[in-house]
Amino acid sequence: MKLAHIFTLGAAALIAASPAFAQDATHGKTVSAVAKANTKGQIKSGGVKKESLKSLAKISKDSARTVALSKVAAGSKVKSSALEREKGTVVYSFDIRVPGQTGVEEILVSAIDGSVVSQTHETPKMEKAEAAKDKKAAAKKKS
Repeated sequence: MKLAHIFTLGAAALIAASPAFAQDATHGKTVSAVAKANTKGQIKSGGVKKESLKSLAKISKDSARTVALSKVAAGSKVKSSALEREKGTVVYSFDIRVPGQTGVEEILVSAIDGSVVSQTHETPKMEKAEAAKDKKAAAKKKS
């Protein structure tokens, strides 16, 4: 009788654990798929391919642009923008020309929640150095 009771409890525990186990297995497969994608050359310098970044973005580029422009003077214009992985998160990066200033304001807006991740002023010299670095990374990626 005692053996039958233990067997019944074991079977009940196994059945109760099955949905949770299935969820963990699915999560593990998802994590494994991401890891495999990252190791199969699907990483661009500084992050995951754009298609993957777009799937991670929870807010639109237009919404992020509105947030970025709200942080600078009226009349400012977006010079360039990109979706990228920086500072440990997926961000929309905006280089914004501000009237009366040299260089640009670089504003990173979280593509996840729309918060401003960082705002820095880049002098023309800093812009040139960044462009050279990007060009070198692109050339390295081709080879």
